[in-house]
Amino acid sequence: MTHRNGGAAVVDSLIANDVDTVFGIPGTHNLEIYRHLQTGDIQVITPRHEQGAGYAAEAYARVSGRPGVVVTTSGPGLTNAMTAAATAYAESQPMLVLSPGMPTGTEGRDLGQLHEAKNTSAAMNELVCWSRRVRSADEAAEAVTDAFAGFSGRRPRPVHIEVPVDVLTARWSGQARTASVAPAPAADPQAVIRAGQVLAAAERPLIIAGGGAVDAHAEVTALAEALGAPVATTVNGKGVVPERHRLSVGASVRLRALQQAAADSDALVVVGSELGDSDLWAGQIRGRTVIRCDVEFGQLDKNCPADHALLGDAAATVAALLDALPQRPDGGGDGRAAALRTACRDEAARDAGPYAQINEAVREALPADGVLTGDSSQVTYFGSVHFFDMASPRRFCYSPGFATLGYGLPAAVGASIARPGKPVVVLIGDGAAMFSVQELMTLTESRLSVPVVIVDNGGYREIEDQEQARAIAPIGVRLQTPDFAALAVAMGAHGVRTTSAADLTGLVGTALDADRPTVIHFDIR
Repeated sequence: MTHRNGGAAVVDSLIANDVDTVFGIPGTHNLEIYRHLQTGDIQVITPRHEQGAGYAAEAYARVSGRPGVVVTTSGPGLTNAMTAAATAYAESQPMLVLSPGMPTGTEGRDLGQLHEAKNTSAAMNELVCWSRRVRSADEAAEAVTDAFAGFSGRRPRPVHIEVPVDVLTARWSGQARTASVAPAPAADPQAVIRAGQVLAAAERPLIIAGGGAVDAHAEVTALAEALGAPVATTVNGKGVVPERHRLSVGASVRLRALQQAAADSDALVVVGSELGDSDLWAGQIRGRTVIRCDVEFGQLDKNCPADHALLGDAAATVAALLDALPQRPDGGGDGRAAALRTACRDEAARDAGPYAQINEAVREALPADGVLTGDSSQVTYFGSVHFFDMASPRRFCYSPGFATLGYGLPAAVGASIARPGKPVVVLIGDGAAMFSVQELMTLTESRLSVPVVIVDNGGYREIEDQEQARAIAPIGVRLQTPDFAALAVAMGAHGVRTTSAADLTGLVGTALDADRPTVIHFDIR
């Protein structure tokens, strides 16, 4: 009972809300949280950097559908995690960031305390859905419960709770509560009927599914089959319809062939996407008649105005839309999808260069239920997005919106923890690898048999290409890279080198059966 304190209030509330894993690094000010973590039923993963902890938690949420939890210490521990929190916000992933704070009454006084900052809670509030500084152990427990209540029934986004160090040590006699599940809004039945009538009359329907549709994959697939409608996805919606399905045209919304097909369609259904520029690459999506379904009201007219707006949960709304069809029309989807798929693949191949073959070789080695993690690397956005087919959603970890380098390696940690025993492969560039190479130690320490394929083109090739396009001489982009295979061995992992894409399938397959991670340094310079 001596230590039934604010730290217990936080940890007991996590347990009450079914948290099984926490990513974080212990520090001077958060030890009362760690005191109770070590006695609870929560797995504690210690990455080598708080940004890595945040990315691991984001990928854990992306793959599992359950909120990721990060524990940092005050000051630099929290600021290190800010980029990952902003990533989770941009990518609409549920994540709880917990940090200690300066003692009650001292905040903002510039007293020169350890890890003191001007106002980290306010800084976090500008990056996430909300940030709350609590004043008591009871309030800390309530804030955790509120966080989990907010992850249901609405667009999922990260939150932050700051617990002052004196609150963490203060006596607590309360009880943790399980958050109530908030219902999602239900689409107006009459609006659904009107949208169904439009679809029934359509001759060239097209569906675009985004990240908000990842838990509506069965319903979206059924709607596509009922309409005979080709289906494209955003990057975050990749796999909502199996990418080898006869109606799938893949994660192709950035391609001009798909954007033209949307403009030519007489009924465009958009499910769970903001249709942002990070997905469209300076293009736009327009349709003659647009039906949009989203759980957040503000999304229904964003970037592409809706003629028929359906506010509601994606799975329930698409199911209702399917039921509202007065008949099962045939939109001639098979032929249209095949032609559009070919056009999109040909267009994507013009950018892909060697990355198409690289992805196809790695795809051959990874079982259908495996997870691929990528990064803001050419091998990912030119390659994996278009040439690494996914059979289901929640199997591709990549941040297209915030587009931060350093995501792929720690994302593999989170994905592996989220799906124990399931295969995970990392496929990233050398520039991305150097942002978070320390997380190879986390993979090694956890004995995770993850193949880490690092495609080495000698620096920041994408930025060099942009410099060249603007007639700027290469500056800051041609970089020396280490021997990643040797570095892997030094970290206790396996390491191999190759210059042949033909070797990748066998090397990845061997690495999936290894007793620890394997770095495959693939030099394409």
